[in-house]
Amino acid sequence: AWPFFGQYMEKLLVENIAPSIRASNTHLQTFTFTKVDMGEKPLRVLGVRAHPGTHKKQILLDLNISYVGDVQIDVEVKKFFCKAGVKGMQLHGMLRIILEPLLGDVPIVGALTMFFIRRPTLDINWTGMTNLLDIPGLSSMSDTMIMDTISSYLVLPNRLLVPLVPDLHEAAQLRCPLPRGVVRVHLRGARDLRSKDRFMGGLVEGKSDPYAVLRVGTQVFTSRVIDDDLNPTWDEVYEFIVHEVPGQEVEVELFDKDPDQDDLLG
Repeated sequence: AWPFFGQYMEKLLVENIAPSIRASNTHLQTFTFTKVDMGEKPLRVLGVRAHPGTHKKQILLDLNISYVGDVQIDVEVKKFFCKAGVKGMQLHGMLRIILEPLLGDVPIVGALTMFFIRRPTLDINWTGMTNLLDIPGLSSMSDTMIMDTISSYLVLPNRLLVPLVPDLHEAAQLRCPLPRGVVRVHLRGARDLRSKDRFMGGLVEGKSDPYAVLRVGTQVFTSRVIDDDLNPTWDEVYEFIVHEVPGQEVEVELFDKDPDQDDLLG
């Protein structure tokens, strides 16, 4: 299974992430992945859960995966003679595999569709990061922002389709299926938040300037900031497109807005 997952990652990086990176910044038009090696340490499957499909020709599998490996990925931006890379990575998350369509003959399954239900936890050991961030237009970025961007490419609605039979008629539909629906979220407010603001070297306790971040897959909404309030009321409404049921969830995080780095409230 590990070589198969390595092919998945290589295909994702080369065919999806690299073109998006090149299109995101004029200075990155010569960005390429020069080496993708997932190493010899395979990921571990900590658990498997099967769900009934939406129809009889489909099986849904959720794999709780954990990867702490010796991956090596090298990148190059030829325009600036810049080389950087990754040596070592950790990846933890829930990977969904859809077996569809089911056939009455070998190989029994016509295709595999893979994606992460939610953003996986990603920790990367960078090499040459300072060189990469010296490129014009990237100086304001951080390794955390880059990891968040990479994580988003692994999550719905992005999918990797692996056909197992030639001339699969359902390929286009499996690669880009119609959304399952829309969920409307009414963000009312919060109560008894923690005070994160400190003054006079921490001697005086203030309040917090809370805001909320709501996420479903790659869809993210951020509420307005309410100053000096531990019981904020936002009364805002958001709508998310739902691509997969069961599995997708609404994630809500609260932060305290600060001039330098925002604090997580919960």
